[in-house]
Amino acid sequence: MSESLTEDFCSWLGAERRAAEKTLETYARDVRGFLGFLAGHTGEAVTLGSLRALSAADFRAWLALAAKAGDINATRARKLSAIKTFFRFLKKRHGVETTALELISRPRPKRPLPKALSATDAISVAEDIGEVEDTPALQARNSALMTLLYGAGLRINEALSLNVGDLPAMDAPLRVTGKGNKQRIVPLLPAVREALATWLKLHPNPGRDEPLFVGTRGGRLNAGVAQKALRDFRRFNGLPEHATPHALRHSFATHLLAGGADLRAIQELLGHASLSTTQRYTDVDTAQLLDVWRRAHPRTRT
Repeated sequence: MSESLTEDFCSWLGAERRAAEKTLETYARDVRGFLGFLAGHTGEAVTLGSLRALSAADFRAWLALAAKAGDINATRARKLSAIKTFFRFLKKRHGVETTALELISRPRPKRPLPKALSATDAISVAEDIGEVEDTPALQARNSALMTLLYGAGLRINEALSLNVGDLPAMDAPLRVTGKGNKQRIVPLLPAVREALATWLKLHPNPGRDEPLFVGTRGGRLNAGVAQKALRDFRRFNGLPEHATPHALRHSFATHLLAGGADLRAIQELLGHASLSTTQRYTDVDTAQLLDVWRRAHPRTRT
């Protein structure tokens, strides 16, 4: 019965949902795998009655076995989606209903590790980004912006929301308004202050209430313009694809951690509400350490 149910399901999926051939193949494989698991799990042939009687524990056992076999969260989430679609088919065509499936949470894909630039590449972006612009003013603006992102760990929108009057006095920290209107204090390195000072000398209208970073028409600089400037720069200079304004923030945190900075201090500087968000950078540091070990340790090459 399992095979005939699978074939009927695929026919329904193709006819009523107009699913692509690749989708049909994937869903058929997932359903066959699920029904095969049930036969072994229950020790009985799969019937409409046994499908109707499944409990949440049965579905969890199936997902647990998939995890044990090496399926990542995204793969298990896809398989669960296929089985939920299969049970919608069973309800429509065969009157088979189960509330147990509604109790199963979709496995959440793991967030990818933050991708930082090397210190050399991050500094190159900050100091040389002006190469993609034709005028001294735009060169100074882009350099000041990227230096601020890398030197203070700001989000691009945090930096672009600053006004000239938000810049602190000499040796005073910068007050940044982040997500949820939460404010934090960020110290400014001498290199950041120098880049900002150079830009302010060329700023077309450096009044206190004016945007710190302006576009060519005088309004507040759009994030897309800054992203394009860095995209052009990385292509001209052979930098990795993940060289983006946000990668400079990741680089700020990763390089601080590698230099021995306290995780709580990095949390405060980044404005993370939860320490667990900041702890992702320790995974980056560990991953980089393991990569160095794999490439350098002689025993890994035997």
